[in-house]
Amino acid sequence: MRIVFMGTPDFSVQVLDALHAAGHEIAAVYCQPPRPAGRGKRDRPTPVHARAEALGLEVRHPASLKSETEQADFAALGAEIAVVVAYGLILPRAILDAPARGCLNIHASLLPRWRGAAPIHRAIMAGDAETGICIMQMEAGLDTGPVLLREATPIGAEETTGALHDRLSEMGARLIVEALARIDTLQPEVQPEVGVTYASKIDKAEARVDWTRQAAEVDRQIRGLSPFPGAWIEVEGQRIKLLASRLAEGSGPPGTVLDDALTVACGTGALQVLRLQRAGKGPQDAETFLRGLALGAGSRL
Repeated sequence: MRIVFMGTPDFSVQVLDALHAAGHEIAAVYCQPPRPAGRGKRDRPTPVHARAEALGLEVRHPASLKSETEQADFAALGAEIAVVVAYGLILPRAILDAPARGCLNIHASLLPRWRGAAPIHRAIMAGDAETGICIMQMEAGLDTGPVLLREATPIGAEETTGALHDRLSEMGARLIVEALARIDTLQPEVQPEVGVTYASKIDKAEARVDWTRQAAEVDRQIRGLSPFPGAWIEVEGQRIKLLASRLAEGSGPPGTVLDDALTVACGTGALQVLRLQRAGKGPQDAETFLRGLALGAGSRL
């Protein structure tokens, strides 16, 4: 099929590769514009931009799709269908209607649960037992369109957003190729009104750890915010990100380190911190981290 691909971050790259490998004609790739990054604050192309150029595909990165000129340029591509995954811009009606078969979105949740911007983070932070991928026909509402394909996957007890992100990216790539191959026979499933939840953007204010909460809640916060933005604590005036954890046995005053393996007491129960990162340093496992900053039994976080 003749496709327009619309995506921006790492999550979208596997999907672009899968569509290209499946032999679809990709008329153009749309992504967010390059933005300043790194120490020099030079404009850096997005992951999809870089990958599309490597594949020899035309790249477009308008700051908005609201102008008649941009909409006309999009329509002139003559695409049969648009595939959208983590693009980052709202698509006006003229864009949604331009491809002959409309626009398909790859959404990383089991709709109607977790419509919105941060479905992977929110599923882990809420303690969901499973999540998945939906291939959805796009309409004007926020992730409200009918679903063509869905596939569920369990969330591991120690799984982080980063690890689940990678699994769902692969799943989305596989399912969109299947959906396009079966596009004439798939029956759209209207989303039920019951069970709708919204995955709002992650606020940095959510990232500071409160050890008075239940261990299960703190564990989900750490895993759900890893690797970005990273749940954090302060030790001796230093901000330290906590990137991996698991529930553990133990009790004590909240924030107290209970042993030499970085088991920490919470308001109820305890958890073991498995991976940490100091400001300006790379991530480290707990054993390596503790060689540089002593946090033995009795320490308070």
